[in-house]
Amino acid sequence: MATIKRFEDLEIWQEARRLSKKIIYIVQTSELQKDYRLKDQIRAASGSVMYNIAEGFERDGNLEFRQFLSIAKGSAGETRSQLYRVFDSEYIDEETLKVLVSDYEILSKRISGFISYLNKKEYMGNKFKKSET
Repeated sequence: MATIKRFEDLEIWQEARRLSKKIIYIVQTSELQKDYRLKDQIRAASGSVMYNIAEGFERDGNLEFRQFLSIAKGSAGETRSQLYRVFDSEYIDEETLKVLVSDYEILSKRISGFISYLNKKEYMGNKFKKSET
């Protein structure tokens, strides 16, 4: 695997951003925009996926990164659950629900795969390197 220097280069972050943009589009173009609590919850959860991937990466520590990836995975599950509420409230159709639920399931699996990959690495991160004095 090539060395990633920026969180923006992570495919899981790119996918989380793409899906978050889909949620924003639904909010802006449906009656969901009037359901303030649900709108705010699903926007926050979908954004949390990409935010936690970025924050964990920027912590410069493998252990913290894995922890934040776990939180991001949880937020992906939360978003999936909220999509069912959005569907049940008739803000999206069944096809949109199926596509987005599938996309978030795939993202969750990819995050899990990345966590597994990091679990096998001994690299602790820049913050744990001893400085030369």
